Amino acid sequence: MAERGLPRRAGLTEITGNKTSVAMASSDVKPKSVSHAKKWSEEIENLYRFQHAGYRDEAEYKQVKQVSMVDRWPETGYVKKLQRRDNTFYYYNRQRECDDKEVHKVKIYAY
Repeated sequence: MAERGLPRRAGLTEITGNKTSVAMASSDVKPKSVSHAKKWSEEIENLYRFQHAGYRDEAEYKQVKQVSMVDRWPETGYVKKLQRRDNTFYYYNRQRECDDKEVHKVKIYAY
């Protein structure tokens, strides 16, 4: 049994190892510093939406999901739809969704 299990495990480890190294290579961009938002702006609104979906910002979302463009509302430019890491979708309104009481929770990453 151990002989049968070893080749499969080795194969899975190799595949997983390759996927991990590819993921690590594409997400090597680490933020140098983090600060919290003090007041609302359009940039903060979009960061709120990305962080609500589980990403640091647009750059991380594009790396993880391998997309070149993010769906946005043409009128406002706010993010319209994001896909979480578990492949569930979040749909956002045209108007502001980040209330003043939520602004301080938004993190601004500097690269």
